[in-house]
Amino acid sequence: MTEFAELMTRLARGDDAWSVTVSDDWLQGRTVYGGLASALCVQTALLEIPDLPPLRSAQFSFIGPASGPLQLRPSVLRKGKSTVFAGVDLIGEAGLATRATLCFGAARSSALAHTEIGTPQAKAPDACPDFFRNAPSGLSFLQHIEGRHVGGALPFSGSQHPEMMLWLRHRTPAMTSPLVALLALADAPPPAASTMATTPSPISTMTWAVDMLTDKIETDDGWWLIRNTAEQISDGYSSQAMTVWNARGEPVMASRQNVAVFG
Repeated sequence: MTEFAELMTRLARGDDAWSVTVSDDWLQGRTVYGGLASALCVQTALLEIPDLPPLRSAQFSFIGPASGPLQLRPSVLRKGKSTVFAGVDLIGEAGLATRATLCFGAARSSALAHTEIGTPQAKAPDACPDFFRNAPSGLSFLQHIEGRHVGGALPFSGSQHPEMMLWLRHRTPAMTSPLVALLALADAPPPAASTMATTPSPISTMTWAVDMLTDKIETDDGWWLIRNTAEQISDGYSSQAMTVWNARGEPVMASRQNVAVFG
């Protein structure tokens, strides 16, 4: 096994790209786990581009499988007074695998402040059952992640309400950028659409849009509370909303995913 922090240190700068080889314990089927691909894109941008302000939003397109030796090519798309737009292409043996567009922005003074995101009621992680104990085969990356089921439905339970809420954390301390470590966790829950199924079937994230709600990416004991809800499922696709809170109930990330639903 390659721990997350060690994997991040393996990113090596070449003449025109960064490179890394991901061990099989981070695979999701035949490809690198999508959360890890996203984390690698952001980590590479942080290494390549000096003096970046905090990440404010990101869009990840999972275009093809990421396998074999990987190359990452970051570039500055535009640099303004307070914001930097960056792009990162992650390329595997089969070609372009993930394309990331990242928006970094410095904090600015504003008289406006508002939030509609509340704090859900949740038992402490130690009071919740293990979530990944009976995970389907092929999800090798889950051995690095600890999950507790807080509420909502379970995958493949035939639920009429496609929503789940989990506590998640790395099994070993991430020891790297808290932002990068969180991205590697936040994609770990199965899509909420899976709760409506009664038997396992392929489900694949196609795009992931992330909004960071704060530049203070911190929590207690490594735990993050994540809720994902399928808001629409039709024609073999699902649109789902995801929210992440830290252990103190403070909202940290809001995101959306478009998911291909097979079967």
